[in-house]
Amino acid sequence: MTTTTLQPAQVGHVLHDWRPEDEAFWRERGARIANRNLWISIPCLLLAFSVWMVWSTVVVKMEAIGFNFSVQERFWLVALPGLSGATLRIFYSFLVPIFGGRLWTALSTGSLLIPALWIGFAVQDPETPYLSFVLIALLCGFGGGNFASSMANISFFFPKAKQGLALGLNAGLGNLGVSVMQFTVPLVITGAVFGALGGDGQTLSDGTRIWLQNAGLIWAPFILIFTVAAWFGMNDIASANASFKEQAVIFKRKHNWLMTWLYIATFGSFIGYAAGFPMLMKTQFPDVDVLKYAWLGPFVGAIARPLGGWVADKLGGARVTLWNFVIMIGAVFGVLAFLPSNGEGGNFAGFFAMFMLLFITTGVGNGSTFRMIPVIFRTERERAAKGKGKEAMAQALKDAGKESAAVLGFSSAIAAYGAFFIPKSYGTSISLTGGPEAALYTFIGYYVTCILVTWFWYSRKGAEVPC
Repeated sequence: MTTTTLQPAQVGHVLHDWRPEDEAFWRERGARIANRNLWISIPCLLLAFSVWMVWSTVVVKMEAIGFNFSVQERFWLVALPGLSGATLRIFYSFLVPIFGGRLWTALSTGSLLIPALWIGFAVQDPETPYLSFVLIALLCGFGGGNFASSMANISFFFPKAKQGLALGLNAGLGNLGVSVMQFTVPLVITGAVFGALGGDGQTLSDGTRIWLQNAGLIWAPFILIFTVAAWFGMNDIASANASFKEQAVIFKRKHNWLMTWLYIATFGSFIGYAAGFPMLMKTQFPDVDVLKYAWLGPFVGAIARPLGGWVADKLGGARVTLWNFVIMIGAVFGVLAFLPSNGEGGNFAGFFAMFMLLFITTGVGNGSTFRMIPVIFRTERERAAKGKGKEAMAQALKDAGKESAAVLGFSSAIAAYGAFFIPKSYGTSISLTGGPEAALYTFIGYYVTCILVTWFWYSRKGAEVPC
């Protein structure tokens, strides 16, 4: 007579029995665990975005404390975290199923201490070379990489019907890190927050003092707190384990590439506009104190993201995404209408209002496109398994979850290059033509292609995968 040893539902932090689509399981046990992981993930991601985008505010004050870098060099410092962060996302997007969400969240959050502390030391020394700032900017990309693994991890915890809101909350409140940073840094650099431990301040030409090192140091204690919270409070899901080879099947999936194209236009636009907004305002409206306003753009974009996921849950991701792109195009035309011409004219209030609308649409589009991805891959795998029995359907659902998570991570990785290309496009356009108009017209053309892709494959009657 043989006996069967049942695998316990949970061993340590590892969940061996995880069935979010089972309503009874979700109600009795799953929702509590999933929500705990979500609410630890969110502040970890918020800190990642704060460190990733911190150069968008630091560069505005560097000239005032004696670092005489050119406009192009400063745009490079704003853009480089986007370049490294996007590249890291490509790798980070596959690491959760390999290492586990708990371990990787703790490690990736803890890694943010390196650039945060280095900024604090570097800006205090007026002899710090430009190359050192380049290296720090590249290391800030650690924060950008975290998004891919965070979103992939959270996608495993929630059932299909709740993924739009859950992913929207994780990403939207995480994205608030940009706004929190752009609001917080101008405040904390005005005083010796850490006393003698934080170092001396810098004296400006008008005699006032600032402590620019606080732009990096302020995040260190919070990074430590939430690294510990992730380690002790989060879970790994045994059924989510997958090798890179298993996940790499997404590169054969057409819809991986189509949704990546759309997500570049939503998240890529959000993070690129957030990175470049302060410097763009400073170059176009030099008399405006840009740090008073810069945080509002990422703020409205971030809070709009959960709304986009929720509306997409109700109305369908493709429909929301399609009309969102239409509004994005109108908003960019609005920005163009209020820009100064040859350094003259322009209307800051109109420019700012149109950018706020543009940020809102990037947030809504972030939520709606990420809502589309799990639906598309579940539909595709269910179609392939139809009529093959319960075991085949169960395996199809498992495969759909893994593929969706990989696509969420990979698409966010490629889209993150927007944090590099948009600020760099501004800088190049200004250098070659004297203004950012050429860059903005290029963005409009891209959004037109996204409307066509969304309509043909996902939105029109008879679309390949209505979602």
